[in-house]
Amino acid sequence: MVRNKKWLISLLSVFLILVLAACSGNSGASGDDGEDTNGSDSSNSSDSGSTETQEISFWAPFSGADGPFMKKIVDDYNASQDDYQVDFQIVPQTDYYKTVDLSFNGGDNTPDVLIMHGDQIFTYSEKDILKPLDDILGGDVTAAQYHERGIEGATVNGEIYGLPLDIHPLMFYWNKDMFEAAGLDPEQPPTNREEFIEYAQKLTNADKNEYGYVVPTLWPQQFIFPTLVAQNGGELYTDGEVNFTAPEVVEALQFQRDLIAEYEVSPADVQQDGEVTLFLQGRNAMHLNGPWMLQQWVDAGMNFGVAPVPQLGTEQEAVFANSHNFVIPESVDDAKIDGILNFLRYVGDNTLAWAESGQAPAAKATYESDAFQEVNIQSPQVAKQFDDVVFSPDVENWGLAVDPLMEEINAALLGQSGVEEALQEAQDKASQSLEE
Repeated sequence: MVRNKKWLISLLSVFLILVLAACSGNSGASGDDGEDTNGSDSSNSSDSGSTETQEISFWAPFSGADGPFMKKIVDDYNASQDDYQVDFQIVPQTDYYKTVDLSFNGGDNTPDVLIMHGDQIFTYSEKDILKPLDDILGGDVTAAQYHERGIEGATVNGEIYGLPLDIHPLMFYWNKDMFEAAGLDPEQPPTNREEFIEYAQKLTNADKNEYGYVVPTLWPQQFIFPTLVAQNGGELYTDGEVNFTAPEVVEALQFQRDLIAEYEVSPADVQQDGEVTLFLQGRNAMHLNGPWMLQQWVDAGMNFGVAPVPQLGTEQEAVFANSHNFVIPESVDDAKIDGILNFLRYVGDNTLAWAESGQAPAAKATYESDAFQEVNIQSPQVAKQFDDVVFSPDVENWGLAVDPLMEEINAALLGQSGVEEALQEAQDKASQSLEE
């Protein structure tokens, strides 16, 4: 009986050793530093037959109609290989940067890669939150694979902090039916200020509540006004200093005010999205907005055209733009970099699905392809403006920095204050904010 008991104990001991050895040899589990928890490196784990897939978390603010297009790209990537699995999480745009900030400020759930707007990169890079990419790029993923302006927009103090998914500038839309009714060629939009004013006057019939161009008093002035200033050869900030009272800035606001008060091609009391409503109703013939509006026009069944923004300024072709960029948090372990780059290489080569949303990918593999030219009515027109885009200057918290300007633009366009008075008020408020 004792002998049988000793034999049984020995048998159980051997069995336990075999089980532990098997678990150790096939786990492939990694700690935070990228090494296996059993002390061997990942290459040894691979040699022992491990098939574990490395997970990469990816955050984006695509909570609108663009979300499914990015989901398709991620799903296709995950299906294309077995080494990496991208966990795609959409955070609503309204909460996006608040969520990102919480994550960076000690949160447990920090993404491995995320989308960041170009006008945010300077702010986050200055806080040492983002990983510089210059020493990471190379081989299958290089800056040369993207449009030069896109890379410039993601560069701070000579270092690249993001790879551009797209560049989204202001766009020009027009109602072809209204053009035809006014005796204008529906396939020939205006290309300069003189034509724009002439067309707007012909398209305006105030008695019928129809207007050539309804001037927005709020959004999207954040894109329209910097475009006009750049076309005038001016800057809103110069070397970090507020420049709201410069002649080029004054002229840009005066031109918009003149469209209302002098040329009378726009109603004088437009409220938020009033210009969009009138465009959808066929009572606003020409409209400036971003590429994100495409689906709304299509869903409404409109007969519309889309083209680069006319040169409404006095000096040069230019258009204000923002961009979506892939950035990597500084806290991400180096063991994840190969997987992230593998994903970004795939996206760079396969962004035609993103173009289907109406955006223009910044990867040359997409926007230089024949398929891109036929993808839809808008995306090729967006890409035509890449060479002329201007981005926000290197100013922290760009949105907050221009808030005083947008408030005073609204007042001036509604006739509540004079143009120069409004810009001086904006200058004083913004300058004070910089000093605080």
